[in-house]
Amino acid sequence: MAHRRIRPFNTKDTYPEQNLDNDLCQAVVAGDTIYLRGQVAQDLDTRENVGVGDPVAQTHKVMQNIELLLDECGGRMEYVTKLVIYLTDIRYREAVYRTMGTYIKGVHPCCTGLVVVALARPEWVVEIDATAVIPQED
Repeated sequence: MAHRRIRPFNTKDTYPEQNLDNDLCQAVVAGDTIYLRGQVAQDLDTRENVGVGDPVAQTHKVMQNIELLLDECGGRMEYVTKLVIYLTDIRYREAVYRTMGTYIKGVHPCCTGLVVVALARPEWVVEIDATAVIPQED
């Protein structure tokens, strides 16, 4: 079975201000595993940025994107096994984790948190990528 690629796009459309031409997608379903691209506070349909300057609002949008993509892949939030959180400022950690926690209550994924110099656009302050595994039927 070939991998399913969800919401394919090209970076020349997504980042017109940059000299890029890469074919990517928002998610890949490989067998029972769902791999999500790092999600930022950007509407997946309109590419409009959400919550500029507000790490809590950005985290809500990021987690909503993750929920939407998981649903499109046949998954659910409770299937998340790993999250990687990228912050541009350590001072955002508590607010971001508190907000993220409302979406993963009872899920208990493995998490890795990193503080980075920057994300792909300066208005983004948090990015989260997720991996999920669809349970085998009993």
